[in-house]
Amino acid sequence: MPNYEKNSQKSNFVDISSNKQVKKLYNKKGRLKRILCLVFSIIFLLGGGGMLYYYSFLDTLNFKDLDDTGNNTAATNSSVAPLEGDKTNLSLSEGELLQNSKELNVMLFGEDNSHGDEHGRSDTMIMMTIDNNHKKLKLTSFQRDTFVYIPGYGYDKLNASYNYGGAKLSIQTIEANFGIKVDRYAVVDFDSFKKIIDTLGGIDMEVTQDEIDYINYQMYKNKQADTRTTITDAPGTVHLNGQEALWYARNRGLTKGEDGNEIGLDGDDWDRTSRQRKLLETLFTSMKSADLGQIVSIVSSVGPLVTTNLKKDEITALVSHALTYLSYDVKQYYVPEEGLWYYDDNTETWNGTITSTIKISDLNAQRKKFASFVFEELFTGSTSSDSTTSASKN
Repeated sequence: MPNYEKNSQKSNFVDISSNKQVKKLYNKKGRLKRILCLVFSIIFLLGGGGMLYYYSFLDTLNFKDLDDTGNNTAATNSSVAPLEGDKTNLSLSEGELLQNSKELNVMLFGEDNSHGDEHGRSDTMIMMTIDNNHKKLKLTSFQRDTFVYIPGYGYDKLNASYNYGGAKLSIQTIEANFGIKVDRYAVVDFDSFKKIIDTLGGIDMEVTQDEIDYINYQMYKNKQADTRTTITDAPGTVHLNGQEALWYARNRGLTKGEDGNEIGLDGDDWDRTSRQRKLLETLFTSMKSADLGQIVSIVSSVGPLVTTNLKKDEITALVSHALTYLSYDVKQYYVPEEGLWYYDDNTETWNGTITSTIKISDLNAQRKKFASFVFEELFTGSTSSDSTTSASKN
């Protein structure tokens, strides 16, 4: 098992994002579908679907380039090296970022900026892959306490990258550690998330009694409800408003006695990321029935709160294909995968803080398993002694 302490590990770390070799499966025929995918990512964030007249709201969106050069892709300082030939096995060796012309990877960030920081904190880091090869939508959660190398800072928790440098640095960190190209990003803060759900008329979620108790407790504690029983429904399908859905998505359990509470509920960050993926999948389903009136309401209320590096022409180009992507099967994954991580309660971060982190026991194996989920190909690589690996998780 490798040593992941910051001084000894740095010499073994391969910063994939900074290497000039980029393995990009790209061709001109795939460009059209990539633009279609880009359009859907913003439709998802705005809660809409089907035909939508975008010209009336484009200027309300917070368009933002990811880097200082005006390049609308993730900043990696990489040149593009097209893949020659028709290869079914992709090499995942040192210095490569993987990308497919028929698949789009969009990082979705849920930002908590209640403390007024420049970049806030990212409670949600999910990569949405729109896979036109296999007709699937893929959701990959990244555990925020994963101990990773943050370019320019050294080793720290993954979510620290967002606090240090926002979406740009978070994407560079994910690319550098896990080897897959991130094409676009979108940031939604807590207020915009609530408005999305409320504009859609709420969302019906399958919830347990513990989840109901957690929502009720947080609603009362944060003075968002007058009683401890905001939700009186029995466990099962429960209709949640925006604020209730937000607490559902943020639920990682509650230690008895924490903040003076007397209930105590089991849970951890793995449970929280699972709930976030479940909520997105439910939202995909609910968007299929959204009418034009709901869409217009969503656009007018949520548009100004969405920050994205999608270009206007990408959004306006082929929006009518949104329902095609909504019809795809949804698959789920999380990083790090079970069996490839362990807890370390005595980790020193780049600035000397001692904290509890999730450490990846075999980074090369994790890279290959992640790539296999996203691309559904077989991977070999010179950075690991493992044989060809293929892995996916629903």
